[in-house]
Amino acid sequence: MLDNDAIVITGLGLVTPIGTGKAQFWNALIAGENGIRTITSFDTSEFRTHRGGEVQDFKPSEYCRNIDHRRVGRGAQMAIAAARLALDDGGIDVGKTDPSRTAVIFGTTMGESPIAESINAILAQRGEIDGARTGRDSSLSFPQEMIPSRVAQEFGFCGPVSLMATACAAGNYAIGYGADLLQLGEVDLVLAGGSDPFSRVAFIGFNSMLAVAPEICQPFDRLRKGMSTSEGAAALALERYGTARRRSAPIYAMVAGYGISNDAHHMTAPHPAGRGAMNSITNALAAARTPIDTIDYISAHGTGTQANDRIETLAIKRIFRDAAYRTPVSSIKSMLGHTMGAASAIEAAASALTIKHGIVPPTINYREKDPECDLDYVPNFAREISARTVLSNSFAFGGNCAALVLRAV
Repeated sequence: MLDNDAIVITGLGLVTPIGTGKAQFWNALIAGENGIRTITSFDTSEFRTHRGGEVQDFKPSEYCRNIDHRRVGRGAQMAIAAARLALDDGGIDVGKTDPSRTAVIFGTTMGESPIAESINAILAQRGEIDGARTGRDSSLSFPQEMIPSRVAQEFGFCGPVSLMATACAAGNYAIGYGADLLQLGEVDLVLAGGSDPFSRVAFIGFNSMLAVAPEICQPFDRLRKGMSTSEGAAALALERYGTARRRSAPIYAMVAGYGISNDAHHMTAPHPAGRGAMNSITNALAAARTPIDTIDYISAHGTGTQANDRIETLAIKRIFRDAAYRTPVSSIKSMLGHTMGAASAIEAAASALTIKHGIVPPTINYREKDPECDLDYVPNFAREISARTVLSNSFAFGGNCAALVLRAV
């Protein structure tokens, strides 16, 4: 019998380049659909690559019902949409929740950087005085913390509101912290996740590092050429098991434990021995009291860059030893691209759905085996398995690493 204080996931909300909403996202994921297309949000003719993952047909007015969507950034718009979808999916009546006992914890990498980009364009085109006057209102929505704050404002939640700015591991940090708040008894409901809009700054930055694939993202493939920049959001509704059971809520999985670390090595490169990755995975397994041979699937960080995929594989092999070769590992970034601070939140949602449906999403675009990446990466086609316990990895710039263990209830 599960302890009443165990932390469970009762709602999922997703806004991604392969679909908005749980059903559309999951169906596209297991079908192996590619969400990387020609970029339309700005002119890329000056750059070496021209493709990325943009959310299609997103209408923020459908989700922002209490605040004016035109006065908030795209990151907040997508976060609000993901939160509303998670609440609806979990059958959570906002009017019956205690707003002071509800937390909103989101992660991000670039925050609302498109706002800064637009203000910069205004200043350049109209002159500093006129441009500053025009961009004044927009600047109020620029600070990163406005993403969770706008979610709280939309739904009237007045419990803890926090932002995790730990780059591409931020979603897992948010979920872990949200679980901590519930276990400490400080709140009764948490909306945890991540959101990042498509950013010109990120696109240019990764291009300048020669880290962006020109066409397709090929995690763990010998011919991989880099990541694909992308955007998206995910929100997970977290509650204590006793609360969820009393209201007969749907339960996807239990948050069994998480682990964080920092490899203290380099701003952009992982430690060559996988120190940060190994520490976060080890910490997560210990917190979840989970032996390595009980992990049924590993949702990889799997960016498609040479260094990340090699080091992540090395870390998995060093921790799991012989079991590494028996455990399916896949990267959904092959379909979504890298959604920055939303990535690990989206991957946590996908991991919960893997547990629910017993299907592991594939690593698409996999063509040639790399001798240094020699695990089972579920190439190109989804696979049916009984996945009761899943490890979800996320490793970020600045050495920030976070791993999450989810377990069937």
